This record gives sequence, C-alpha cells and structure tokens, in this order.
Amino acid sequence: MADKGGMDKAKGKAKEMTGKMTGNREREVEGKVDQARGEVKKVMGEARDRAREAASSRRRDES
Repeated sequence: MADKGGMDKAKGKAKEMTGKMTGNREREVEGKVDQARGEVKKVMGEARDRAREAASSRRRDES
C-alpha cells in the first residue's frame, strides 16, 4: 500500500465519470465505492504512520 489509496481513488473517479457519461449507474456506483476504499486506505496509512512515530518517540524518550 505504498500509495495509500491514491490509485483506488483515481481509478474510482475515472469509473464514476465513465458511468455518468454513458448513463451506466452501476459503473458510477462502483467508482464511488473505489474512491471510498481509497480514502479508507489513506486514513489507515496515516494512522499507522502516526502510531509508528509515537512508538519511535516513546523509545527515544525512554533511552
């Protein structure tokens, strides 16, 4: 998950726009789901990074 959801969000936006342009409601909804999945990955990645930083800081403080 190196991009932290960016690819899912971009892919989702493309699907959503394609669905809107073609009138394919199912494709549009798939796009929105992909975007939401990307946002969740982003938030999870940020939380994981903050947790690692906090743990690292705590270890430095204990030294």
